[in-house]
Amino acid sequence: MINTQIKPFNATAFKEGEFVEISEKDVLGKWAVFFFYPADFTFVCPTELEDLASKYDELKGMGVEVFSVSTDTHFCHKAWHDTSEAIGTINYYMVGDQTATITSNFGVLREGQGLADRATFLIDPEGTIQAMEITAEGIGRDAEDLMRKVKAAQYVAAHPGEVCPAKWKEGEATLAPSLDLVGKI
Repeated sequence: MINTQIKPFNATAFKEGEFVEISEKDVLGKWAVFFFYPADFTFVCPTELEDLASKYDELKGMGVEVFSVSTDTHFCHKAWHDTSEAIGTINYYMVGDQTATITSNFGVLREGQGLADRATFLIDPEGTIQAMEITAEGIGRDAEDLMRKVKAAQYVAAHPGEVCPAKWKEGEATLAPSLDLVGKI
């Protein structure tokens, strides 16, 4: 999946009190996070989505749009948003993928269950997948770690020839791979 292009899709999302139509064209030209989760009205999912909502303004400031995706309908997303204190904090897109097109495109559909895996994809402005993470059902994700990955991906994109080492944080030293570094790290 890494370094592949996102595939075409059309869907309806709930965002800031409205239903909006979206497609892969809405992703191009900006950084994007696709944040797949199994289902609305569940247990780990609202903790993750609320955590991500707490970083949304910072992500927007970095030129990143967020698309949470489950195989629930956009109507279900609205009902959850309107009834859950945690989900009520969300201002990013809550995409209804009841046909499982997007979930299948990203290879995270649980066959025979009709649910998405717990998966995160970071997409660059050209529509290329730069990072992905898939966890087991009971393992929640951390928006702070996602932020670090976004910053690293944006840094590498803006600085060809440099790479970010393990645990890299914004402002820290990077590496410039070369023959001189072989065997010295």
